[in-house]
Amino acid sequence: MAEKENGNKKDFTPEVTQNGIVEPTGKDTPIMPNIQTKDIEGGATGAADSRPEWSNKYEFLFSCIAMSVGLGNVWRFPFTAYANGGGAFLIPYLVVLFVIGRPLYYLEMIMGQFTSRSSVKIWHICPLFRGIGIGQLVGTTSVVSYYVSLIALTLAYIFASFASELPWAKCQESWGTNCISSEITVRSGIKSDTLQNVSSSQIYFLDVVLKEKDQIDDGLGTPDWKLALWLLLAWVIIFLVMVRGVKSSGKVAYFLALFPYVVLITILIRALTLDGAWDGVIFFLKPQWSELLNPTVWYSATTQLFFSLSVGMGSIIMFSSYNNFHHNIYRDAMIVTTIDTFTSLLGGMTIFSILGNLAHNLGIDDISKVVKSGTGLAFISYPDAIAKFDVVPQLFSVLFFFMMCVLGIGSAVALFGAISTAVMDSTTKFKFWQVALALAIVGYCAGLVYITPGGQWILDLVDHYGGTFLIFILAIVEIMVIFWLYGLENFCRDVEFMTQRRVGIYWRLCWGLITPVFMLAVFIYSLIEYEWPTYSGKSYPSDALICGVALMVFGVLQILTWSIWLLSQDSSNLSLWTKIKNAAKPNSEWGPASETSRKAWMKYKEESKTRQEEEANAKGHSSVLRRLNVLFGRYNDFIPTDDHYIRT
Repeated sequence: MAEKENGNKKDFTPEVTQNGIVEPTGKDTPIMPNIQTKDIEGGATGAADSRPEWSNKYEFLFSCIAMSVGLGNVWRFPFTAYANGGGAFLIPYLVVLFVIGRPLYYLEMIMGQFTSRSSVKIWHICPLFRGIGIGQLVGTTSVVSYYVSLIALTLAYIFASFASELPWAKCQESWGTNCISSEITVRSGIKSDTLQNVSSSQIYFLDVVLKEKDQIDDGLGTPDWKLALWLLLAWVIIFLVMVRGVKSSGKVAYFLALFPYVVLITILIRALTLDGAWDGVIFFLKPQWSELLNPTVWYSATTQLFFSLSVGMGSIIMFSSYNNFHHNIYRDAMIVTTIDTFTSLLGGMTIFSILGNLAHNLGIDDISKVVKSGTGLAFISYPDAIAKFDVVPQLFSVLFFFMMCVLGIGSAVALFGAISTAVMDSTTKFKFWQVALALAIVGYCAGLVYITPGGQWILDLVDHYGGTFLIFILAIVEIMVIFWLYGLENFCRDVEFMTQRRVGIYWRLCWGLITPVFMLAVFIYSLIEYEWPTYSGKSYPSDALICGVALMVFGVLQILTWSIWLLSQDSSNLSLWTKIKNAAKPNSEWGPASETSRKAWMKYKEESKTRQEEEANAKGHSSVLRRLNVLFGRYNDFIPTDDHYIRT
């Protein structure tokens, strides 16, 4: 460490050592103890570039719950499980939760809180791969563009629920003779092994609300004006929630996180009393052991977990970046991932109990053939169950779709906030509300495509390439860069300094080996067995598939593009390989934003490293043994810090 006296202060000259550890920068500006601000760029704290914090620790926790517990749990999880054999999906999902979901969720919480920066700025850890953060913004933008259109559908259903009779409860004459009214609670029609009858709730959603096209070869059609107004309202709500950043979104987080459970549990209790409901629950919970060897199921479980937990989208990093540096994120990560899984199972049981009743009413033995899989599952099955309520079904319908709206807003606010924060961290010319307003207008215009008659086709396509494939690829690169380039050893020291908690063997094994290898294996096999996506069993036009692939490639190419740009800025006479190695090391801005915490962190890493080297030398460990001992956490290099740095 280069250190020299400068008046009454010590000047720490920035250095990057061979092992990639950043030495202190030259600023020694104290942080005012009673002001809740953080540096954005790691320099002195000031009013112009200060970063706000959550008012209290519960706002962060409930915001994370509202973010992770969203439409992905009661909309996407059930239809993904439905498309992958029900119970055959649960075991892979729970396994993936422990080997991928929790490690990645905790990782992203750590990255945000440790740096107090957005999902783009955290890549000071390895500037060569800054494009990962940019690419994730492409994926997040793709998701939020269609996610808000789903909120618009819930608003449309809320309005429709105020009618004297639910419009999807009974069949209309124009809906055909094969229509079965959703309000019927007993078996009707002739038992059949093939799907001939269709529920009125399905006809209402596809033909009345969406006016859906059977094919999009001749175009998508024009946006529905009613849905366009609901889409506008949805974006206005999101903007108002986000207008003051975490100061406003944190206040509504309690309601966004807790209210949905009241309605969801009520719907489940009613659904379980319907005829045939338990057949659906058994279909959902009963494992099909043969499917455990199907890599497609594992891939679906992995991608669903990404969507549900919002991993790899920047929103987790964004929320945790507003935390106090020593906040107990370990506890919060465990709470959120557990609640998210519980909610997915709760939503799954509710959906499949309704599907069991639908199969009973339509005279179908095979539950997997009751309705089409996809977005419409939640907008068909749930309304169908509500129509069977004996007492004021309109009230329950309003409550349910209001719950869906609340779930959607909670997640959309987080995704939209990740984009807004990344833009704000890159410019100081505009106020937050101005950035949020501009992005909301762009989001509304982009969302109009999803409320056309062919909009659901595009929604599934964008979800497949932009919200699933792209996010998954970038997450693989993300975890490999952090733990294989920056290093598991360096990262664990950072975590232990911040959390004052020893990093256990579970986290070390997952981060350093199991999670990246597992994700890579699933991805490679998904490429080998890849099949072009379809919508409700129908093939996409070739030009639509080209656009989907182009979206994914554009996001992935951000890594290469920004790497080339960074190397081109290096005007030194060093060889290209040396420039690449230097760009792969942390720069001087990596680390805690507060100067006080940064200096303590430098000292901690130096002392921890010295301890480890002394122990390894004393035991005569080779480089291989050292790596294994780091992987299993066998070295006694954890140092409890002074009380001043212990979290409160």
